[in-house]
Amino acid sequence: MNNQEPIRDARTLGVPKMLILGLQHMFAMFGATVLVPILVNNYGLPLSIQTTLFFAGVGTLFFHVCTRLKVPAFLGSSFAFLGGFEAVSKLDSGKYAAMEAGEKLQYACGGIVVAGLLYVVLALLVKVVGVKKVMRFLPPVVTGPIIILIGLNLAPSAVNNAKTCWWLALVAMAIIVAANIWGKGMVKIIPILLGVVGSYVVAVIANACGATILNAEGAAVPLIDFSTVAASSPIGLQPFFTSFTGSIAKFDLTSILVMAPIAIAAMMEHIGDMSAISATVGENFIEEPGLHRTLIGDGIATSLSALFGGPANTTYGENTGVLVLSKVYDPRVIRLAAIYALVLSFSPMFAAVVNSMPAAIVGGVSFILYGMISAIGVRNVVENRVDFTNSRNLIIAAVILVCGLGFGGGLTFTVGGAHITLTSLAIAAIAGIALNAILPGKDYEFGSDVTDGRSADFGRY
Repeated sequence: MNNQEPIRDARTLGVPKMLILGLQHMFAMFGATVLVPILVNNYGLPLSIQTTLFFAGVGTLFFHVCTRLKVPAFLGSSFAFLGGFEAVSKLDSGKYAAMEAGEKLQYACGGIVVAGLLYVVLALLVKVVGVKKVMRFLPPVVTGPIIILIGLNLAPSAVNNAKTCWWLALVAMAIIVAANIWGKGMVKIIPILLGVVGSYVVAVIANACGATILNAEGAAVPLIDFSTVAASSPIGLQPFFTSFTGSIAKFDLTSILVMAPIAIAAMMEHIGDMSAISATVGENFIEEPGLHRTLIGDGIATSLSALFGGPANTTYGENTGVLVLSKVYDPRVIRLAAIYALVLSFSPMFAAVVNSMPAAIVGGVSFILYGMISAIGVRNVVENRVDFTNSRNLIIAAVILVCGLGFGGGLTFTVGGAHITLTSLAIAAIAGIALNAILPGKDYEFGSDVTDGRSADFGRY
């Protein structure tokens, strides 16, 4: 399979094979894409699986239009913003003190809308002054520690979910590790999906045998509650269609300051994924159709999703893995996967089945996932050869890490009668970017210090 010639026009394979290849890409993105709303729901914010799938499909199609139908990339849910969702869910000062979870989600989405627009700003800067000059302000010594913090700040959430049923969490972890380490072909590409589905099947069997867990009040309850599944319709509209005012994003400076700095890490991920896809396909997509076009496609897709109550989008490394596996580089196949996502988004019953997943499975998957986010930050630093014998770099990384871990509750202050909260991640990002701009001795040039010819390939998170 790997010795075959690349196929750049899948129509030569015939319609049935094209449909199957599109399904393969759908499976590759599915586990991670639906996991984001599951995790956000565990933070207490009612992010819809239907809305998530809908805008994954719409966002991918929009991205392809922006990039002149040339780039074989799928846009799924970004894990980078999970820390922001959790931070917004915990806001309890000022207007957020007595706010319902649904409204908090709207403000979180408002922050993501602004974060998506920052992609457009970066795209304009790249177009006007060139990518190398822009990236001097966002070197790996800044972005690496920020990515590390995203995972570390989420770690307590993984433990809290896993401890509701440790044995089930361990099953999920074991399946993911086995698929990722010993799996072959497609199995190795979709470890998260296999971990979720496999452990859910085990949970269903255990539930049928009478397995229980303790709820918050200490009472024994069934491992899985199927009541919402039974009450759901097989076909139905997404929440933003049925309750427009209850889904549309709201804007507040506090939530914007929570979410916007995360765009720094997400934009670095985007650039890394574009480099990886270019290397895989053998075409320089950073040059043509251009990094500015891919950034605009990703950013506006993110803002559009958040505007109607969905999560941030990001280019998916999982689908790049499928490109490597299949050697079919035709973007039409990716667009088929986007259409499949749109179709699934019109099933409330499907969303209810996914939402019935025990918290322990979420915890087990998160154990691996959140750790991998931090590990990718370390990889970012290592692959870009950040020199920590240089005291300048050491100081920047040290300040970022202490700010990100030390300001646990963030920093709240009042401006003109309004309460504004900066989360620990926002403080860390601001401090890191400022120190990098101020301190002399910059030693990083974008695209020249990376191994294997990859420009800032940080992987997927």
